[in-house]
Amino acid sequence: MAYALGVDIGGTKIATVLIDQNGEIYNRSEVASDPSDKEKMFTQVIKSIEKVLKDSQVHLNDIKGMGVGIPGKVDRENGIAVFQNNLPWRNFPIVSRLQDYFSIKNIVIDNDVYMATFAEWKVSNINRLDTFVYVTVSTGISCSIIHQGSFIRGNGFAGELGLFPVLAKSSVNGVDNLEKSASGPAIKKLAEKRFNNPAVTTSEFFAKYEVNDEEAKALMNEVVESLAHGIYSIICLLDPHRIVLGGGVINNNPYLVDLLKDSLKQYLIPEQQQSLERLFTSELKGDSGIIGAGLKGIE
Repeated sequence: MAYALGVDIGGTKIATVLIDQNGEIYNRSEVASDPSDKEKMFTQVIKSIEKVLKDSQVHLNDIKGMGVGIPGKVDRENGIAVFQNNLPWRNFPIVSRLQDYFSIKNIVIDNDVYMATFAEWKVSNINRLDTFVYVTVSTGISCSIIHQGSFIRGNGFAGELGLFPVLAKSSVNGVDNLEKSASGPAIKKLAEKRFNNPAVTTSEFFAKYEVNDEEAKALMNEVVESLAHGIYSIICLLDPHRIVLGGGVINNNPYLVDLLKDSLKQYLIPEQQQSLERLFTSELKGDSGIIGAGLKGIE
């Protein structure tokens, strides 16, 4: 059996798992991030990994590799965390630092959305020659594309769906980028304005919608329309065989995908109707990023 460590680094927490080649998690740890200083942040990463190793019966020599998911821009070839908006790292040589500390030679890094995409692709069981898209709707909105078994990275900035302009009724011009229209923070801002309550949370908005509050229903229609506009751009550009939606907003409110399908119908021409059957919620939910990192560590 092949084992690897998967590490998912975020601005709030660092999660680490010991995983096997089938994606089964044996041990898990989570520690708080410390974004106040680059070395303090790295120390927390070490703590998370060491906790998993301590709790595991697998010897370090039996671990094939380590995969690390990092937000923002990374240099995969040189193992460098180039820029992270919510972390204190700028051109931080994370791979060499981890190699020095743990004596694990095979360490790979990638953007955290790419890691999640890899995991969801692996468990999807689609034809490996097909085109697969994973979309995360969370604090931000982004996507990643796997075509015929390989990521489409473009010039390094492919998949920034959150920057795409979409219909947004609450904006001044009726158009805004998707991240400002349908991400978690965007929904909170829209709810604050709609309910004239700066203390309202995103969760409270969804709770209001679920009890058929009229204002919440009107706002939900607006958010879903913006999201549908963004997803339709993917359908038109790539016509993928499968689109999987994940991230905190979707994972916590999976009925959004059915609402999204209903909204998409206004855009789809007859030849595109089958796209609705290729739209799915995340299978791995909040574990997709960390499982993807572990599987990358094995491969």
